[in-house]
Amino acid sequence: MPRTAVSAPASPVPRAADSDRRRTSASVVLRSVLEHGPVARSTIARLTGLSPASVTDYCARFAELGLLRETVAPPRARGAGRPHVPVDLDVSRFVVGGVHIAVPYTTVALLDLRGRVLAERELPHESTEPSLVLARAATALAGLFAGAPGGRPLGVGVAVGGWVDREAGTVVDHPLLGWREVAVRERLGALTGLPVRVDGHARALVDGERLFGRARGSRSLLHLFAGNVVDAAFATHDEVHHGPRSQAGAIAHLPLPGGTEPCDCGRTGCLQAELSERTLCRRARAAGVAEGMNPMHVVAAAAAGDKAAAGLLVRRARLVGRAAGLLLDVLNPETVVVTEVGVIHREDCLAALREEAGPERAAAVLPTSFPESVLAVAGGSVILDALYRDPLSVSPEMN
Repeated sequence: MPRTAVSAPASPVPRAADSDRRRTSASVVLRSVLEHGPVARSTIARLTGLSPASVTDYCARFAELGLLRETVAPPRARGAGRPHVPVDLDVSRFVVGGVHIAVPYTTVALLDLRGRVLAERELPHESTEPSLVLARAATALAGLFAGAPGGRPLGVGVAVGGWVDREAGTVVDHPLLGWREVAVRERLGALTGLPVRVDGHARALVDGERLFGRARGSRSLLHLFAGNVVDAAFATHDEVHHGPRSQAGAIAHLPLPGGTEPCDCGRTGCLQAELSERTLCRRARAAGVAEGMNPMHVVAAAAAGDKAAAGLLVRRARLVGRAAGLLLDVLNPETVVVTEVGVIHREDCLAALREEAGPERAAAVLPTSFPESVLAVAGGSVILDALYRDPLSVSPEMN
């Protein structure tokens, strides 16, 4: 903001509201291209309510930054005036890095501006010591970036379970990893030399769904994530609720009706204790279904005809549906998206989930839009959400 004398300002001081308005207008223009591109500028003006001159100015700026490009104009009809030249995202200039830190492994990926996964690697944890996990992620990202010479990296998004303070870029507490007050943004930024954004994985996947998924356009959206960590996120009118120090969505210790699993907190039937993939795999081992700690082994056994494996997955899906029903009663969202291994891969699990959530609300309950790459998309969506909220922050020097 320019410095002016308090006693006698020489010219009007730009207001914060003006900057916010420009940021919002730029965001809706680029989001319109994301959702409808290739699209004519006149159509963007109609969709956004902005003036044609404003849309033209923003599109010119985005083209200068390397975010947009003009596409081939459609053939002009005889007697028609000048054809409208559509614009679209330029996915050839930039890529983003995505990092998802789970309990057994870290996923690193490259994504384009449409949230499509271009490359992906899974790094099993040799240790969950933060500096080792982040160093391996940075090294793997460098390798992926080197393999995509046509795309300049814009930044890195990191998605993690547990309590994540988005504003500070810190994992405040993740008991299963043993992390407390880990400055992920600062550490990974120093290792990569790139801007880094950090958020909880349920909130990250809400961002992914509203930008790139089937839930795009929903006025209110709940995401329920059931992995080793169980948490949730809620968004209304395109804004994800974070709460003080980003504690919203911590549902691990909500009591689940019908739950029987002892929890470390001393109670029985807490959501995370009951629905954790660790619990699923332990029950699978006890039933002789599958060994190890990989829930996909249970899915594979069910696909091969093992009725016990299928039963375990359907039972878990029912419990997830019960949890979704509780959150539906409290929040009443227009759409619920569930990320859970059985629901992703089996129709009987999806049916059980919807039945338990309530038949009258079944159509509102959807599986994740990213069944083959949900963790990669979670990481990438953190930084892509930042881009689409403030696209003019992209540095022209990166073009």
